[in-house]
Amino acid sequence: MSEAIAAELCAAIGAAHVTAGAQVAERYRRDIMGKYEAAPAFLVQPVSTGEVSAIVRIAARHGLPITVIGGQTGTVGGAVPADGGIALSLERMNRIEEIDTVSMAMTLEAGCILQLAQEAAEAQGAFLPLDLGSRGSATIGGTIGANAGGNRVLRWGMMREMVTGLEVVLADGTVVSSLTKAIKDNAGYNWKQLLIGSEGTLGIVTRAVLRLRPNPLTNQTALVAVSSFDKVIRLLRDLEVRLGGQLSSFELMWGDFYEAMTAAQLPARPRPMPTGHPFYVLVERLGGDPEGDFSQFERLLAAALEDGAIDDAVIAQSERERQALWAVREDMVRGIAAFRPFTVYDVSMALANMPRFVADARARVEGGFPGARMIFYGHAGDGNLHIIIHVGPDGQRHEQAVERLIYEAVRAVGGSIAAEHGIGQSRRQFIGMTRSDEELELMRRLKAALDPQSILNPGKVLPPA
Repeated sequence: MSEAIAAELCAAIGAAHVTAGAQVAERYRRDIMGKYEAAPAFLVQPVSTGEVSAIVRIAARHGLPITVIGGQTGTVGGAVPADGGIALSLERMNRIEEIDTVSMAMTLEAGCILQLAQEAAEAQGAFLPLDLGSRGSATIGGTIGANAGGNRVLRWGMMREMVTGLEVVLADGTVVSSLTKAIKDNAGYNWKQLLIGSEGTLGIVTRAVLRLRPNPLTNQTALVAVSSFDKVIRLLRDLEVRLGGQLSSFELMWGDFYEAMTAAQLPARPRPMPTGHPFYVLVERLGGDPEGDFSQFERLLAAALEDGAIDDAVIAQSERERQALWAVREDMVRGIAAFRPFTVYDVSMALANMPRFVADARARVEGGFPGARMIFYGHAGDGNLHIIIHVGPDGQRHEQAVERLIYEAVRAVGGSIAAEHGIGQSRRQFIGMTRSDEELELMRRLKAALDPQSILNPGKVLPPA
């Protein structure tokens, strides 16, 4: 049977693009966290939507699981293939087909790397707002499947706000295409929104149309120290108003996160400001007035410093200094090494509940695991927090217990256990902590309607039956 399936796949896309069994490279079998690893029967690398459709028809005919492999930058095992199934890589489908600067839309294939799409838009005087730390490896299809957010959600929203058109292959191989550039379309059900964030469990995205924006003319970035969470919120709201809607990033870091990351980075760069403050915020404004934006930004922060709203501020004077400030938040490899083994979390809640959640989460974890180390940081403007937790050298053995403690704290404030990275494998058993039984049943009905054989990325999102 395996040989027969291999022959069908080779006939559909060419033998050069079908890899079998043990020959499948590790990066297609294993997640970035090293937590999940599978043994797919085949790796297939199509070059067109028609070839994807043919592959899915073969999988459906044989009842074979099929999982799309993107940049493997997710942290929840959402793109790890099933044992004995098909790993579908769209890396050959990486073309940018059109950049329309009149309609401000970009049409591209799902395998295109986010950073390449950003650079292509910029070269045409346009701007793709989505931005992630993994921009150099995350694919467009993956960001759609996970409904990625990133650093600029505060101003431009998550991926679902940027997608106007989609082309997808359904579980029976049917191609559904609506590659529209129109921003407003109320003609019937918005099936595209259903696919966005579904983690490849309802359909396979092959092409998309993304909404672009005019390229900003100025960029002002600052690192700010703040003495209390109340002042953090006051600063956020004040900047939202005074910058006229041009505040694009508001990245919050607790003091212990800042201390750990900057200490690890000292061989590469000095600290932008001293440690010891309870909160640090990366503020970025993208504007359109080269003559007045910087001076206005400087005046606003000077006034905030004078009236005690902030305790200190460093404003980038060049692109190099801007990158150095962002490195505090994004250059985390050295900093998190001291926390290994660790678990990572990506949760969200109403901004007003964030201090209560952090205090509760700390108390729960430290109560269960004395001596545990925890650091908090995230996209505070949209209520998204990331957490890194170390409970000891055998932390992996306690991972589920730690997860339950964190998600109980999330449930206590009415939040979500998945803000950006999705549910994948690691969170599926906990999804009921922030989704009702009725919501889960609706999800099961949708899955059964669109994928009755359950061949599309099985074992993800929905909890075990």
